[in-house]
Amino acid sequence: MATSRPVVSIYNFDNPSEKAGTLPMPEVLTSPLRPDLVREVHKNMSKNTRQAYAVKPKAGYDTAAESWGTGRAVARIPRAPGGGTHRAGQACFGNQARGGGMYNPTTVWRRWHRRVNVTQKRHAVATALAASSLPPLVMARGHRIGEVAELPLVVSDGLESVTKTKEAVDALSKLGCGQDLQRVLDSKKIRAGQGKARNRRYRMRCGPLIIYNEDNGITRAMRNIPGVEATCVDNLNLLRLAPGGHFGRFLIFTEGAFKKLTEIYGTSTEAAPLKKGYHMPRAAMENADLARIINSTEVQSVLKPKLEAQKAHEPKRNALKNKEVMDSLNPGALKRKAALQKSSEKGTSEFKEVQDKKKARQAESKEHNKKHKKGEDTFYKSLMKAFEAKAAEAAAKKAGEGEEGDQEDEE
Repeated sequence: MATSRPVVSIYNFDNPSEKAGTLPMPEVLTSPLRPDLVREVHKNMSKNTRQAYAVKPKAGYDTAAESWGTGRAVARIPRAPGGGTHRAGQACFGNQARGGGMYNPTTVWRRWHRRVNVTQKRHAVATALAASSLPPLVMARGHRIGEVAELPLVVSDGLESVTKTKEAVDALSKLGCGQDLQRVLDSKKIRAGQGKARNRRYRMRCGPLIIYNEDNGITRAMRNIPGVEATCVDNLNLLRLAPGGHFGRFLIFTEGAFKKLTEIYGTSTEAAPLKKGYHMPRAAMENADLARIINSTEVQSVLKPKLEAQKAHEPKRNALKNKEVMDSLNPGALKRKAALQKSSEKGTSEFKEVQDKKKARQAESKEHNKKHKKGEDTFYKSLMKAFEAKAAEAAAKKAGEGEEGDQEDEE
């Protein structure tokens, strides 16, 4: 529910410090908030003021162009006739050609407008009125209402008789709207795009919306104040109550208009007297505290017990790739690997220890070589001596066989 205050104060328009009385809160201002409905209805309603636009049907095709055909080493696109000018021989008709027709030309028989369900429009207006009664939503829309006495803001009917703009500005300032009016003035900017050259050069924020019952000069007084609009309570329009599809506009009611809201929209139990067959929207949930409903004893007592999740099996991990698994299978593996890594880093005690061992090993090797690998008793020389004796014996045998052969030849 938007709000549940039973009564709303009425302020004198010329002296807001005095209250002229109170009025009961209309039930339309406690309607459920439906921002989705407001956006959808606003989107469709805003299309109904569009004017059709299209290119000329013969644009790009109003020339006697013909293709040159094949055999002339040029594309077969139609070309402008004649000679003696740059235009002669230029490509025509194609959407890629200069001066040709556009692809998929726009037409005036497009579906420009949208039919909107009447009940949906009424529901959207009721929601917008309810949202404008909540200060957080009004402030979220950007309005400056820090000096406003209360929302919804209701003033006496004397405001409807104001005919001078100066008096209207003074009355709005006394009601606490001065900051919002200044915000509108500060927001005036040059419009982006071609609209700046089409009689809509500037754009600015929306200010408060005055809702009156009888026009005794109020529209004339308010029409020249930047950002301020005035509308009759009988002709409330969603495009003004929720500009851009965002509800929460700052509304100022006159006393007569505020009284008439109940006649126009009815109550939660009775149909609207001035709108045939219309009933106010009802909230989908009387209690919107969903967490409280779910955790209540009534709901929890009929729920099934909580399901325990199935135990998931851990995937097999390769110890050669996973350090943690390797350390669990081979305790101390990480320490040994870290020590091995430090042994190759200069400046560490492990590196010094490795170098000392290396020097000792080299010194021991030199001493051994010096003692056992010098003179005639080295392994290699001992091995070669065995071959030398055998080689000498073979050489002598071969020499003897050579001498015997020479003697046989002489004989």
